[in-house]
Amino acid sequence: MRNTTFHRLGVGLVISAALFTFTSAVEAGPPLVCHPFEIGDAKSLPWGNSQSWDSPKVGYEIAKLAQDTIALLSPEVPVIVRMETLRRAVIYSEKDQRIAYELLSRLMARALEAGSSGKANALAWFDAGYLVETYKQAKWMYDKQSSWLSKQNFIQGLNGYAWVAKALRVGGDTASMEFAAALMKEGAWPNEHFQRALAGATDGSLLARNLVAQFGDQGKSIAELRAKFEKGKK
Repeated sequence: MRNTTFHRLGVGLVISAALFTFTSAVEAGPPLVCHPFEIGDAKSLPWGNSQSWDSPKVGYEIAKLAQDTIALLSPEVPVIVRMETLRRAVIYSEKDQRIAYELLSRLMARALEAGSSGKANALAWFDAGYLVETYKQAKWMYDKQSSWLSKQNFIQGLNGYAWVAKALRVGGDTASMEFAAALMKEGAWPNEHFQRALAGATDGSLLARNLVAQFGDQGKSIAELRAKFEKGKK
């Protein structure tokens, strides 16, 4: 991602997105929606073409979306896999606002339950916040269509970024959560979340592979990315 393209849309939502194969092909678009995250063999919602950002599986029963998504977001599931599952869920839910509302309501209820019970559940807050921000970014893709995503009435006033920030304070796989926060925060690039994600990425991890996939034009390995962005830090 470059500063010039990042500011072109005025909200810091443009990012270079490479395909799973780490080729040089790029697509411009909201990073939480238009870039399929690499998850290896991990389970996620059914998908048609794994290399396409918008390829829902034909015949999938959208009525089961909330149930299926939540079942895939168990505590042992890595943050990167959660990001891809929620990305797919948002694209599926474009077809039906009621389904979208059901999923968000259930994730919000889970987060609030974790908080009210006194049990710090970082993943519950992360999932709810990440879904809200992905819905918001999806507006760019459906703004001129009749989709409910062009209006987004039921998420107005919700601050998913704040919930992800809460998850970061609670703990867990914070490096991957920093990566997620980096892609949703507006402003100058590279931001502090990206720097922390880069610093915390372990060679060969899902996080490292996705950082390289996202920013392959800046470096072909985590070591190259670190050298590139460390050099640019003041």
